[in-house]
Amino acid sequence: MSKIAIGIDIGGSGIKGAPVDLGSGKLTADRYRLATPQPATPDAVGETAAKVITFWSPKSDTAIGVTFPGVVQKGVVRTAANVDPAWIGTNLRDVIREHSGFDVHVMNDADAAGFGEYAYGAARTEDGLVLMVTLGTGIGTALISDGRLVPNSELGHLLVDGVDAEEYAAESARDRHGLGWKEWASHVGRFLGEMERLLWPDLIIIGGGVSKEYEQFLPFFDLRAPVVPAALFNNAGIVGAAAAAVEEQRRAVKRAARHS
Repeated sequence: MSKIAIGIDIGGSGIKGAPVDLGSGKLTADRYRLATPQPATPDAVGETAAKVITFWSPKSDTAIGVTFPGVVQKGVVRTAANVDPAWIGTNLRDVIREHSGFDVHVMNDADAAGFGEYAYGAARTEDGLVLMVTLGTGIGTALISDGRLVPNSELGHLLVDGVDAEEYAAESARDRHGLGWKEWASHVGRFLGEMERLLWPDLIIIGGGVSKEYEQFLPFFDLRAPVVPAALFNNAGIVGAAAAAVEEQRRAVKRAARHS
């Protein structure tokens, strides 16, 4: 019988979650979503995330993974571009535990999406270096090297032609600057070209909601590495968070055994 874990994805506009079958990487029920409170302070977000967690009535030993739209180091939030700045320096894991009563594994949202694609999606059989790029309001990135996540890469803020890449290559830039698919793809292509020059990835995965429309822009890329759309689409963060939480449970057991 496959193990079931819960993935929770905190975003700037919504907090959503679902149980995940770790055998297949598929959701076992439709996502449950609540609007992200405004202002998105730690207490307000913690309370809402707790409602999403408890909606699924998890058992005390259920692995629960939570993503966050910012850098997360050892549970502590370091950046908070799309939520309240009061998050900076706050321990996300402690906040969720205080409001929900459950211990959770926490991580950056793009990292979770990349881990999900490696475990169950477009990079499942890929060795070497995989670069996941999520295109939305901003640009999120994740690096997986031979199956190991390199956390908090934040490469979406790389300067391309002297400008923060997010300004013209994020999905939001299409509306902001009135760009057609081909013109927008040229900006994304330049950003990905810089990624190739610096990192030499073996595979590039494009995620975010725009990945569903990959036929509109992928044909315009001229890159050395294969570029493919995310297989899990917008569920990648939920799936990756759940899978990473189970991995963390296993590591915790091994650590405890070494020190016993």
